[in-house]
Amino acid sequence: MSEELENKENPDEVGKDQEPKEDGANPDFMGTPSAQDLETIKAELEAERATLAEAQATLAGKNDSIAKLEAHIAGLQQGFDEKAAVLTQLREAHVQAVAKYLEAVRSANTALPADVITGDTIEGIDASVAQAQAIAGAVRETLADEAKKGRVPAGAPTRVLNLDGLTPREKIALGLQQQKGGNA
Repeated sequence: MSEELENKENPDEVGKDQEPKEDGANPDFMGTPSAQDLETIKAELEAERATLAEAQATLAGKNDSIAKLEAHIAGLQQGFDEKAAVLTQLREAHVQAVAKYLEAVRSANTALPADVITGDTIEGIDASVAQAQAIAGAVRETLADEAKKGRVPAGAPTRVLNLDGLTPREKIALGLQQQKGGNA
């Protein structure tokens, strides 16, 4: 191919090594192309134009598809943004509802210390109430057991004071106190 270009650049050397074709057409010759060459070139040009038109149509179709997809993506993004805003509002409402529930549970369980009823979720608050109630129940049982140990059974004889170790002055003070209604 480079020899052909060199031959075209150097018109004196054109045709020295080449024999002219029988139909009179010489592709390396700078003269007028033959009718057959023109028809071949026209056919190639038409094929290239058809290919170009097909490529342009495909490109236009792809551009339309891209535009539709971009519009769809924009719609999805807008929907996503709206859903994110709703989700944020719902989270805030949830936090407020849990705080109100915590206060209501503390108010309903005044027998339990308020600082032991805690939680960030309804389940957590309920669990802390159950735990506090279990602890309070255990404390009540322990106190009830201790109270039973200190009780005097009904019908037991009254205690008699041993006055042997008291001085006469202490005995008089004790008598006066019993008359006033005090216990010894």
